[in-house]
Amino acid sequence: MFPAALTEAIRTALAVAAADGELPTLPDVEFVVERPRDRAHGDWATNVALAAAKPARKPPREIAETVVRHLPDVPHLESMSVAGPGFVNFTLARSWLHEVLRAAADGPDHGRLDAGGGRRVLVEFVSVNPNGPMHIGHARGAVLGDAICNLLDFAGYSTSREYYFNDAGDRMEKYYASLEARYLQALGRDAAVPEDGYHGDYAAEWGAELAAEVGDAYVDDREKLRAWALERAIRDIKATLARTGVEFDTWFSEQTLHERGDVEAALARLREGGHTYEADGALWFRTTDFGDDLDRVLVKSDGTTTYIAPDVAYHHDKFRRGYDLLINVWGPDHHGYQARMKAALAAQGYDSERIELIIMQNVAVERAGTAVRMSTRSGDLITLDEVIDEVGVDATRYHLLSVSPDTAITFDLELAKRQSMDNPVYYLQYAHARMRSLERYAADEGVARQPLSEVDLTVLEHPAELELLRQADRLREEVAEAADRRAPHRLSAYGYEVAGAFHKFYADCRIVTDDPALTQARLWLVEAAKSVLLAVLRILGITAPETM
Repeated sequence: MFPAALTEAIRTALAVAAADGELPTLPDVEFVVERPRDRAHGDWATNVALAAAKPARKPPREIAETVVRHLPDVPHLESMSVAGPGFVNFTLARSWLHEVLRAAADGPDHGRLDAGGGRRVLVEFVSVNPNGPMHIGHARGAVLGDAICNLLDFAGYSTSREYYFNDAGDRMEKYYASLEARYLQALGRDAAVPEDGYHGDYAAEWGAELAAEVGDAYVDDREKLRAWALERAIRDIKATLARTGVEFDTWFSEQTLHERGDVEAALARLREGGHTYEADGALWFRTTDFGDDLDRVLVKSDGTTTYIAPDVAYHHDKFRRGYDLLINVWGPDHHGYQARMKAALAAQGYDSERIELIIMQNVAVERAGTAVRMSTRSGDLITLDEVIDEVGVDATRYHLLSVSPDTAITFDLELAKRQSMDNPVYYLQYAHARMRSLERYAADEGVARQPLSEVDLTVLEHPAELELLRQADRLREEVAEAADRRAPHRLSAYGYEVAGAFHKFYADCRIVTDDPALTQARLWLVEAAKSVLLAVLRILGITAPETM
């Protein structure tokens, strides 16, 4: 990427200036090379002079002028200027944009990075309790985790997707009791759903389904009924995830941690390490020793474990499988878990910096200005399947990925399904459809693209052409930044800007013209823009339609 070459050139300029006695040696000065907000200031700018002013004991503008004088030749660099208190602005020649086009024309994979160096990353996401259908709030975690995996893969990591289903604990007991009541009701027997159970319509449907399958065979066989109830919920979740375009490499059961003795082994490790104590009849974890605000109960006075105990065992198991980094995508009810999970790892001898928790905020759904409730226990929930039926998978994914996960979302069903340019996902996909239509039109007109090596790109002079190339130039840096921040929403915004630049180019520039040289250059520009847009769409997990 160009910023890396420019950064190296600036460091060389500092070293040469120091050797000439014009500046002191400044090997550790930290500075940035970034795109200026105002395009009139050039293509790139650096704050190196301001960063070096204090250690160099010289005015920033004097340092900036010294850097400019000593900067070695940088390919495609057309001019430099010192501005303001000491910023150095750089303007690139159009030859750089021609290189951008040539690289992008190789296809969507031209934007791949090796920043991850093949590091193994386990991303755990969704992890909805298997006690009912998924709703749109669950979907945010599903598409976010999936897009993070796509993004990290694109940036050179080796990622695995894992779903951890909590098939143990009080909430599952309430689900089993609720489904048993619905099953008995379907058989015509007197039974009531527990007041704090699950009252959604789905429970009645599943209870009737079980009755139709086995008759009264499970009336006195709760083990089989529970097994069926668990399998039915997981089957429903898997089917919904498949519709959403999300596939997991592994499904991990909490119950297996108990059955294998992993939870007891984890508690033993904490005891042996001196990280537990007993008080009020309960076993406590000294998480305050690791930065938590409170110590946490591991085993309650009645002998049952809290959620932390299996979590300690589960994350030990993750590292035992050889992963370098753990990323957990969790819902807003997990706010504050960061300290206790890091404590769980540190107490077992792991580097607590090897786990990242991404805590999402809630999703509110509106239809015609009216809020739609999403409680799994409620009878009026709107399921993810219903949202997909109404607005489609692509719109669902895009709208959930368009906002930073730490910000709450209002999902507007009417906007999401609108087939117009004010719908962002339509705007994005329509750009790709237009690109494909231009290819077909050129073929119908008998125009075939010549080899790129034979095409004169210097004819690309229109401002809309140059802006589209400048947007294409951003792909690798946007991927790098989004991967580093685990922020696919940055790609959503970037893709929208690429689409906007293409729509402007499409409106201002005729692609198949009477000028063969210009036609060839513009057809290759369309190809380059298409590859950039395809890279973004693939990372977001959104389809690229041929026509719309």
